[in-house]
Amino acid sequence: MSSLPGRLLSTRRLILLATAANLGIAAAAVGYVNFPQTVPLAFTQHAVAAENAPRPTGFAYLVEKVKPAVISVQVKMDGGATMMGLQDEMPSAPNSGIDQFLRRFGMPFGEKTPEHQPGPHRSITGQGSGFVISADGYAVTNNHVVEHAKEVHVTTDDGKTYTAKVIGTDARSDVALIKVDGRSDFPYVKLSENSPRVGDWVVAVGNPFGLGGTVTAGIVSARGRDIGAGPYDDFIQIDAPINKGNSGGPTFDVDGNVIGVNTAIFSPSGGSVGVAFAIPAETVKSVVAQLKDKGAVTRGWLGVQIQPVTAEIAESLGMKAGEGALVSEPQPESPAAKAGILAGDVITAMNDKPIKDAHDLAKQVGAMPPGTAVKVTVWRKGEEKSMSVALGELPKERTARAAAPDGASQDVPKLGLMLAPAGEVAGSGAEGVVVTQIDPEGLASEHGMKTGDVILDVGGKKVATPADVRNAVADAHKNGKRTVLMRLKSEAATKFVAIPIARA
Repeated sequence: MSSLPGRLLSTRRLILLATAANLGIAAAAVGYVNFPQTVPLAFTQHAVAAENAPRPTGFAYLVEKVKPAVISVQVKMDGGATMMGLQDEMPSAPNSGIDQFLRRFGMPFGEKTPEHQPGPHRSITGQGSGFVISADGYAVTNNHVVEHAKEVHVTTDDGKTYTAKVIGTDARSDVALIKVDGRSDFPYVKLSENSPRVGDWVVAVGNPFGLGGTVTAGIVSARGRDIGAGPYDDFIQIDAPINKGNSGGPTFDVDGNVIGVNTAIFSPSGGSVGVAFAIPAETVKSVVAQLKDKGAVTRGWLGVQIQPVTAEIAESLGMKAGEGALVSEPQPESPAAKAGILAGDVITAMNDKPIKDAHDLAKQVGAMPPGTAVKVTVWRKGEEKSMSVALGELPKERTARAAAPDGASQDVPKLGLMLAPAGEVAGSGAEGVVVTQIDPEGLASEHGMKTGDVILDVGGKKVATPADVRNAVADAHKNGKRTVLMRLKSEAATKFVAIPIARA
């Protein structure tokens, strides 16, 4: 899976595409047919009369067929509610509540009217896009468009307005299912059965800035984008110009199938720069089926804290490549713990399908329903082991915290650490060794360790005293290791860190 560089993301904004302008204009789309492949104009080597010149096919025929099924979605909510979805801004953006609201939902910055200012007794009108997927009025949009809606209305391509109700929403995928009332013969479109290829033509239809019925075209720019929205990121990147208000609208292939649901843009200015992200049809189909059946989405749960396998960690574990997902800690009473998965195991495959990295594991597990029996392959102490795991149901919220210590310590000079047994430091628990001071110029600090971290084991060995840490580091050095692997418990989580061993 490819991901946008963190440094680039930190200087630009990821913008939700719903808009809060009270413009109320429709967008819309229609039934499903197969369309001829659209190709650009081929130029000949010979001059021809203008009236006889070959002309590009264009997308007009495609748009005529699909546009009636695309809808404009208008939402009313209490002023105290907050629409949530993907990241609306990077940390560099101003933080005021009204600025965040305006950036999320598309009003021009600085244009603040009483109708749109949040308040305990004010209503907020938000707008987005959507598309009908069945003749009886089931339609798809974004979770962040309708999540806190008190009223939902949709406007179709012919200008008619209908009431709708929210059937279910899923914040993790940012997909929502609504039911439009009023007729049983809505034009509709289908979700694609095939994955698009990079370079394929696409057409986006939606309701940017409340203008309704807007069509843009481009290509698939990339697949499998991770934009930092969550563990299940797998976005299609397109360069068709879309803007705030396109949220929930469809992106079509040239056969008129929906290949993705537009959900966010990447922009330094808040406007389209040709970098947009859509939720793949495969994900949408799975989520919509569950929302229609039971109004909510359940996902499989393995119950492990995981992290990437870096080249240094791979070397420490005797692996040939930095692939798989390193288990920093199995959660108590989780499916993983019950199956015998241990801290330090690297999950390399599931049902014999290789695991590329920690993100890949999260996606594969999340795509399976609770109760699924899976074969998990792990790398443990230089060899592969397989075990069967019955997935549980993903809890709504999980936390893992450790208290900060306070006490005297002993020094481990090669790493730049001052340590003390956890049992001697108030609030640190009974296991491991606490980092009480750290040299900001030392190796440990350079690799993310900080005061208050609890070292649980070093090189696969549990530690209880500073001497245990010192001896484990010395053993790794003696055995020719260039790095030593430590398992740390911090305020945020339990994780592994590979620390280079200082040479004399």
